[in-house]
Amino acid sequence: MTQKFRNGLILAAVLAGIAAAMVLQNIRQERMIEKFAPASAVGKGNPALLELGSRECVPCKMMVPVLKELAENYSAQFTVAFSDVRQDPSVGEKYGISVIPTQIFFDKDGKELFRHEGFFPKEDILAKWKELGIQ
Repeated sequence: MTQKFRNGLILAAVLAGIAAAMVLQNIRQERMIEKFAPASAVGKGNPALLELGSRECVPCKMMVPVLKELAENYSAQFTVAFSDVRQDPSVGEKYGISVIPTQIFFDKDGKELFRHEGFFPKEDILAKWKELGIQ
């Protein structure tokens, strides 16, 4: 076996490992997203944070662990919902979305309180809820 051939095999193995890791990460994120409430949960008696994004965009993927933590630790204070606007463009149209991700904060009756576009860190989300009177 020549050195070039061995190097090619090593490179192929490394690339295959990277691809497998990316697939596993996507599967984990898909499972997390499935646990979020649908957009239809807005206005159902609990304040809600609706993330309008896509399973494909990078900042949207960065939001998944933030939303998961909020959903797990703050479910008594507000609902965390997600809608993939590429899979269901009507939701994006309904809310007038031009950039993803977009996070919309709603009161318990479904009235929009605040809107943010782009990645939104957990600490900033919690600070905004506090500013809006949700502890």
